[in-house]
Amino acid sequence: MTRFRHALVLGKFYPPHAGHHHLVRTAAGRSDRTTVAVLGSSAESIPLAERVAWLAAEHAADPGVAVLGDLDDHPMDFEDDAIWELHVGVTRSVLARRAILDGDPTGAPVDVVFSSEAYGDELAKRLGAEHIPVDPSRSTFPVSGTAIREDPRGNWHHLAPATRRGLAARIVVVGAESSGTTTLSQALASQLGAPWVPEYGRRHTELKLAAARAFDPEAGLDGLVWTVGDFVDVAVRQQADEDAAVDGPLLVCDNDAWAATVWGHRYLGTPRADIAPNARKPALYLLTDHVGVPFEQDGWRDGEELRGWMTELFTAGLAARGVPWRLVTGTPGERLAQALAVTTEVLAGHFRYSKPLGG
Repeated sequence: MTRFRHALVLGKFYPPHAGHHHLVRTAAGRSDRTTVAVLGSSAESIPLAERVAWLAAEHAADPGVAVLGDLDDHPMDFEDDAIWELHVGVTRSVLARRAILDGDPTGAPVDVVFSSEAYGDELAKRLGAEHIPVDPSRSTFPVSGTAIREDPRGNWHHLAPATRRGLAARIVVVGAESSGTTTLSQALASQLGAPWVPEYGRRHTELKLAAARAFDPEAGLDGLVWTVGDFVDVAVRQQADEDAAVDGPLLVCDNDAWAATVWGHRYLGTPRADIAPNARKPALYLLTDHVGVPFEQDGWRDGEELRGWMTELFTAGLAARGVPWRLVTGTPGERLAQALAVTTEVLAGHFRYSKPLGG
């Protein structure tokens, strides 16, 4: 079997799926270097950088594979020679980037194109390379990007872990102390049949107090010294717990990494965006109103008089967050009904994707 020097795998990967991963691994298994070119367009609703990151995560252990993305907004017309050359120009630019990153500018050309698409022959010809079709009938992995965009939940099993984490709809419940975030998030997860991710901040406080008592057995909550690092740790752990819980297209969370910035403001006395600069944006935030919810002192809470201020902090932050959010009020039953209604509304749009160019 021929061993190749430099292979190209090209596509929109909108989104990446099992067929794509099979294609990349087939190329990597027969080539010293494999460049995966993710060519997205401005018309597509899954960001190019996320597709690159998902593919890179899945193929991190595959020798010689590098995933590079670039924008290709040229029209699609396989009968037009001039348009073909525009696309090939973008492709050559990506290959040149790979060679520069490898420190060998002369290594840009490819000697083989691995593809599952009908255009593979012509692309390889224009690059002066051989074409090797891989599962063009989609019999090994009966899935396509179109099928996933039309029914992501029905095709969830065709997605790799990184893609699942990126596409999953997260419903996050936030609110002031003793305002019912845990009650609502657990009830909502149960109603939706979705995994529930608990708040990590409480557990961090428990561990911090235990560590303080290792120095001073008489240490109490009031004497704990909070630092930016505490809230960074909470944000990182909260997001990691979310990612670990993704086993389907929907997840309900009691707080998230961004919420740690609000709690950091509360305990540090000033806003600190550096607590969670890369916090994911969920599909929906639900803010629990403190009004109408009696404050329950469970031995760990200390902010009854701050609940109104905390609700205002969350309200201001959510207004600037750039994602849907809703204040839920009333009895526990009324709050759950409101949460279910707005969640259903948001989910209807969350799994709807724009058509690619030529689609």
